Amino acid sequence: MKPVASGSVAAVVIGDVVGSRAAADRTDLHARLAAAVAESNEVSGPLTPWRITVGDEFQGAFAGVGEALHAVLLLRTALAGAPVGEGPEPEPVDVRFGVGWGPVATLADEPRVEDGPGWWAAREAVEEVKRSARRAGLRHRRTSYRRSEGVAGPDPDLVNAALLCQDEVVGSASPRSLRLLGGLLQGRPQADLAAAEGVSASAVSQRVRHDGLAVVVAADALLRRVT
Repeated sequence: MKPVASGSVAAVVIGDVVGSRAAADRTDLHARLAAAVAESNEVSGPLTPWRITVGDEFQGAFAGVGEALHAVLLLRTALAGAPVGEGPEPEPVDVRFGVGWGPVATLADEPRVEDGPGWWAAREAVEEVKRSARRAGLRHRRTSYRRSEGVAGPDPDLVNAALLCQDEVVGSASPRSLRLLGGLLQGRPQADLAAAEGVSASAVSQRVRHDGLAVVVAADALLRRVT
């Protein structure tokens, strides 16, 4: 993985955990976030790997907006779909994201400090998520995209229209459905997912249809083409 070059245009992402201050065990929360971030770096191939910055905030950079949105969805499902294991399931971790498209600059390498219009756009986007999610009709909103001024790139209105619909489906899903969605996004067969969950293949198929998971997977495939 190669960090994004200073002065280039990239899709940068700022994420944070929703309601982290109310977490019963913040040490466990941080450990789960760190594990999910590390796994996402292995499968997503970011330009600048995801890294936790301060507290419950994390960030990364990608070559294109579609790549960034796919990585965001994978990371979100990994954290919200609490893993199956012995004993009680841990609480899902709810996260929100701001995606910015624009020029970036490197102010320092060790530790790495990045700045620039792309990051400012990402900050504006995540703040927009926080504001809009306070409205009852948009309470499931967790992702927003902004493009820095004067830069050619994907239209924010079109991308955000898709993200609003995606967030509504994902935000309404149960932890099990989100685990299944995460597996489907990685291309895992439904039979394998059923075995991991300890349910029948038909039960997985029904949930995929009834919870709109197939629609999210199809929409994600189209969004990944956005450059």
